[in-house]
Amino acid sequence: MPAEKPLILFYNEIDKSDIPSVGGKGANLGEMTKAGFPVPNGFAVTVQSYEIFLTENDLHEKIKELLGKTDRNDSEKLAKTAKLIQKLILRSKIPSDVAWETINAYKKLSGKFSKALVAVRSSATAEDLPTASFAGQQASFLNVKGDASLLESVKMCWASLFTARAIFYREENKIPHEKVKISVLIQKMIQSEVSGVIFTIDPVTNEKDRIVIEAVWGLGEMIVQGLVIPDRYVVQKDTYSILSKEISDQDKQLIRAGAVNKETKVPDNQRDIQKITDQDIVHLAKLAQDIHNHYYFPQDIEWHKEKGKLYVVQTRPVTTIGTAKIKPAKDKDIKTSITPILSGQPASPGMGSGHVRILKSPNEISKVGTGDILVAEMTSPDYVPAMKKAVAIITNEGGMTSHAAIVSRELGIPCVVGTKKATTMLSEGMVVTVDGEKGQIFMGSKVKIIEKKEEKKEEKIVKTKTATKIYVNLAEPERAREISKKYVDGVGLLRAEFMIANIGIHPKEAIKMKKQEKFISKLASDISIFCKNFDPRPVIYRTTDFKTNEYRSLSGGKHWEPEEPNPMLGFRGAFRYVANPDVFNLELQAIKRVREKYKNLQVMIPFVRSPEELVRIRRIMATEGLFESPSFKFLMMVELPVNVIKLEDFIRVGIDGVSIGSNDLTMLLLGTDRDNSEVASAFNENSPVVRWALKRIIRICNKHNVTSSICGQAPSVYDELVEKLVSYGITSISVNPDAINRVRRVVAECERKILK
Repeated sequence: MPAEKPLILFYNEIDKSDIPSVGGKGANLGEMTKAGFPVPNGFAVTVQSYEIFLTENDLHEKIKELLGKTDRNDSEKLAKTAKLIQKLILRSKIPSDVAWETINAYKKLSGKFSKALVAVRSSATAEDLPTASFAGQQASFLNVKGDASLLESVKMCWASLFTARAIFYREENKIPHEKVKISVLIQKMIQSEVSGVIFTIDPVTNEKDRIVIEAVWGLGEMIVQGLVIPDRYVVQKDTYSILSKEISDQDKQLIRAGAVNKETKVPDNQRDIQKITDQDIVHLAKLAQDIHNHYYFPQDIEWHKEKGKLYVVQTRPVTTIGTAKIKPAKDKDIKTSITPILSGQPASPGMGSGHVRILKSPNEISKVGTGDILVAEMTSPDYVPAMKKAVAIITNEGGMTSHAAIVSRELGIPCVVGTKKATTMLSEGMVVTVDGEKGQIFMGSKVKIIEKKEEKKEEKIVKTKTATKIYVNLAEPERAREISKKYVDGVGLLRAEFMIANIGIHPKEAIKMKKQEKFISKLASDISIFCKNFDPRPVIYRTTDFKTNEYRSLSGGKHWEPEEPNPMLGFRGAFRYVANPDVFNLELQAIKRVREKYKNLQVMIPFVRSPEELVRIRRIMATEGLFESPSFKFLMMVELPVNVIKLEDFIRVGIDGVSIGSNDLTMLLLGTDRDNSEVASAFNENSPVVRWALKRIIRICNKHNVTSSICGQAPSVYDELVEKLVSYGITSISVNPDAINRVRRVVAECERKILK
């Protein structure tokens, strides 16, 4: 009986909507093929084939039973379970219809007269997705040739869905095993003379006007696994000027020798020369930007060069934008160090100090305790449990796409890769500080780096005064002084969550322990830092919008917070203030204290579900006398469809302005969750529906003479959206610190056009 869904799909039959059939990697390759990008030809053995294989071999229940008995925190039992499941798969027979269609497609790919060398790669339905990268979990096989070898490689890819590290990742990320399926991609093998990766945003600094290209001699597996240090080329967007080139001394490469891959020495005359020409660098940068534009999101792209031709063999979203959690040391806690003892390539920003723990293999991960520095030749997914405990990572090998770099950025911890000699220069137990932004390691704890005075090429600051105010989104008190010196009109979004997380205790727990005065004083102190540095410019403080799962992580939080199936639409925002006025009062007391000295502090209420809810919030605040001051402004976030539909009713309650939370508003208008890998590809802040809502909000605000702003991620990323907002008549735009200058330039140009 024929299958309802296809067992095989060629790339030209696939697009980005086919993740359920061919996984994230396969969907991206099909999408790029259809869009005309230079992708080597290939096909996918679909998830349907995998499902038929499991069903015909009665593997569903056997696998479920084995997984039910395992404990991800018991590494020995986990490894044993993984091996048992993989044996079950490898010893089972591929159904005849799946085998026949796979071999038939292979013949079609090979042509009439030969059996092509192919790469066989796994493509799970939970990898290469917009919100998370599960790179390195499943298997890939290169230079596969012949029917029997191909079918065996397909089975090995299926089995790799149940390696110990893959099981650990899914359970750690609370992804049900039964929801993750696997497709297998068969693609014509590119015998790379040079290969590498491209980022369409600097993954360390998050600079959006940079394209970063890495290159190594030979096949690409060495760069992905972090076995060698790559060349690094940085290209400026728009102009495509090559801003910098760092050439590595590569002594080994992976090449094809017959039907196998072989590690060989790089010829002496090639070791330290630039691996691709400047023309190739610019060509790759333009190709990468085209892919970025196609997906509307920063991309991590794998490329190869064979016989002078450049190919793209994979693209995935960069999932680590803005994840670094940099906590600068306070001066009283630091010791002084002048020069680094070791340097490498910066891979994840931030600074961390701790005791060195040198790991020779994943078997030693138990050596790493919370707050240690993990040092290794390189890391793999098996190191992740230890990486989550570490305060920083250092490796001998690898570049910005090595496992250590990717995972460190996802965890938000400092990382330096490619030091070449960390495992020999550093000794077990010594205390060092890692500067992940500069790629330097210093002796001692919490070092204060005394830098040599260098002439730095400063970005030209745009000081054009605009009718549309340019505000900044902030959360960390440590950055207030630095950012206040920029040419910016105020703080359009001051997030409360970071400051409250730093206090470290759930507000109800603080009240129970009679520590509310300490809570209020610390919050007031942090808010004052922003108000002082920006005075007299406005600082718009958004009251807390913790979700229950976030509040539970605070000390005592588990005693006070329910476990909700969908925290995003749960007990959050304004609803909390009405339900727990005692907690809201802590914030109001802190606000009152700050306003006694700084009149530039304004208040904005998030996630308001109805005008009646807003009335109750206003009454609570009125009892504290906040509205008695003529300089006090009361604002509301617009982030729910009801806010858009009934905006005039909300305005009549008595608000001075609104700020559009485009992140939540987009999700709720389009019915998608950008944090859910299954549906995140539908998240699009540039959607016509979202633009319609933005235009309506601004028009109504202008009609009623209240201010309108936007503080979501969108204006920090999309220049064309900024232009639309200005043309609609928005009052202000609040953006990330790194976007202030660029957005002011865009606004100024747009306003000039309107005046003309």
